[in-house]
Amino acid sequence: MAIPTPIPTRVFSSGFSTATPDSPFTCITIKFSSTITHFPFGFSPNKLHLRPLLNTTRNFCAMATGVQEVLPPPLTSTSSPPSLFDGAIRLYISYTCPYAQRVWITRNCKGLQDKIQLVPIDLKDRPSWYKDKVYPPNKVPALEHKNEVRGESIDLIKYIDSHFEGPSLSPSSGPAKEFAEELLSYTDTFYKTVVSSFKGDNLTEACTAFDYIETVLSKYDDGPFFLGQFSLVDIAYAPFIERFQLFLMDVKNYDIGFGRPNLAAWLEAMNNIDGYKVTRSNPKELVESYKNRFLANL
Repeated sequence: MAIPTPIPTRVFSSGFSTATPDSPFTCITIKFSSTITHFPFGFSPNKLHLRPLLNTTRNFCAMATGVQEVLPPPLTSTSSPPSLFDGAIRLYISYTCPYAQRVWITRNCKGLQDKIQLVPIDLKDRPSWYKDKVYPPNKVPALEHKNEVRGESIDLIKYIDSHFEGPSLSPSSGPAKEFAEELLSYTDTFYKTVVSSFKGDNLTEACTAFDYIETVLSKYDDGPFFLGQFSLVDIAYAPFIERFQLFLMDVKNYDIGFGRPNLAAWLEAMNNIDGYKVTRSNPKELVESYKNRFLANL
């Protein structure tokens, strides 16, 4: 499966920064193909119209970066620290943490694999120096940049987007920016609402949360993403929807995309963005992790 071909109002081109009157983004992001799909004047394609136009943009972030990397092993309590505060830019993550995954995706989709070094931490066997010398809250993600360490995933994805080169992943101003902030603020509520339905047989609260996602995905009809084109909002939601989809299908036999065409199109689109795909964990391990976390005492 692949994500829809971009339409003329969102023709993306790597390495340049431009704006169009109808675009909420001041950047131009990625040009996927020299072929442009033309629609009749006044035609506004929705997500269902876009679904047949697949394959051209499937490697959005891979084409943005052209970088393949070998992931380092997680550091444990027996691991020595890196050379801290030596001018290198380091992103401390866990390969299994959804909050860290947000920042990892952002780093990939900005094309910063060569600039921001991944430092994975084993959360079950954390090195003492991480808390003592790097990040006292002892959590991931954290970013070491310019002799400072910053945390909190939403803050970090915004920081990386605004302080580093690469395609912009945020609207610069206007209603789209306000809508993006509204959706980013809702992520915690969305998470708590869905997980509240994990114990027991009543999925009403989870269904309501996914219905809300289905509704907001209909606001922009020029692409399958929350703001039409790929943005930090998609990155903020992806790690959690990834886990919810797998867990609810396995445990509740509940397909979150069934009867929700916008959400189904979004899932299809996200699963074909390489900057996201390389961050995904083993599905069976994710499901088992959620079972142990939410169902162990039932």
